[in-house]
Amino acid sequence: MNKSAFESKKQSLLKKHETLRTKPNQILDNYENGIYDRYVDPVLTDAHVPLDWKYDFHFESNPQLLQRLGINVILNTGAIEFNGKVVLMPRIEGWDRKSFFGLAESDNGVDNFKFWDFPVELPDKYPNETNVYDMRLVKHEDGWIYGTFCSESHDDSKPNDLSAALAHCGLVRTRDLKKWERLPNLKTTSDQQRNCVLHPEFVNGKYAFYTRPLADFASLGGGEGIGWGLCDDITNPVIEKEIFIDQRIYHTIKEGKNGQGPAPIKTSEGWLHLAHGVRPTAAGMRYVLYMFMTSLADPTKKIYEPGGHIISPRGEERVGDVSNVVFSNGWVKRDNGQVLIYYGASDTRINVASSTVDKLIDYVKNTPPDALRSNDCVKQRIKLIKKNRGL
Repeated sequence: MNKSAFESKKQSLLKKHETLRTKPNQILDNYENGIYDRYVDPVLTDAHVPLDWKYDFHFESNPQLLQRLGINVILNTGAIEFNGKVVLMPRIEGWDRKSFFGLAESDNGVDNFKFWDFPVELPDKYPNETNVYDMRLVKHEDGWIYGTFCSESHDDSKPNDLSAALAHCGLVRTRDLKKWERLPNLKTTSDQQRNCVLHPEFVNGKYAFYTRPLADFASLGGGEGIGWGLCDDITNPVIEKEIFIDQRIYHTIKEGKNGQGPAPIKTSEGWLHLAHGVRPTAAGMRYVLYMFMTSLADPTKKIYEPGGHIISPRGEERVGDVSNVVFSNGWVKRDNGQVLIYYGASDTRINVASSTVDKLIDYVKNTPPDALRSNDCVKQRIKLIKKNRGL
């Protein structure tokens, strides 16, 4: 390839990328449940990542115009409204399996996301930290924007086991999403902590965290569910006691394990929670999303819990790097009452569902809880049918 052909191909790549980035996203007409709208296209895929993050665009060092630092997938995004725009902070995984964070913004939150110039470079506080992922962003009442994420390292107590890993809750804070301060990792009584989320408000004058302690890095059934703990000092975050506010239940969508998604949304009725539930199947672990509500007076007290999932992988969402998975660690409540729910689909792409605060409150309050037994579930459904038929 000569220099002229190189430049022509480069411009063609950039044009295709911009066409993809600015493609309008449409509501999916053939899916209707009254609770939320799904959209035709993902909001972010590996193809949306800026090309100069992947290619060397210099003819002298890359005359064949090859990708040098490829992107495997983009998934599980933190989300926040900032300066009037929706800003996502997705997990981006390179061909080398290492994950990192980027920032992308959009006016409407469903399409036209544009990445900021560079990936996020977090302060390197822990030399043994190998991988970081699944950022939760929250505006706390103390004035800071906090990020909690999984900080993964090898478990050096098992030197001959290259799959032995430790997961800790990493913690950063910022005021502008540009300059990040790294705080110490959260300390709890568990050696394994994933899916940790900071509550947006002080509770009894303390910082409150949702946790998910596990017996080992990737176990099923090794923990009791979504935990809760308080810490006095965010710059030295230590939780000495955890309680469980949402536990695993046999033969439900959260039989294997469950974890808090993003930070809960405060409403007039209570705190709206989005969480993921995992159950084992013959095809592997199946991840779905579910909701519940806790009390404004006591965020540890569950007051509503609709049965089953609210979002499960459907159609193309079921296929990907890790199939049959939806996972959320980011949603945004806009000033007009719209709620945008971002979810990773099969660890490969990021999709969005659009709802409203009023619809989600209605769903959580008035959807029957899981009856837990087939016989009782049938009675539940017959009651609905009779009501609809005036019987």
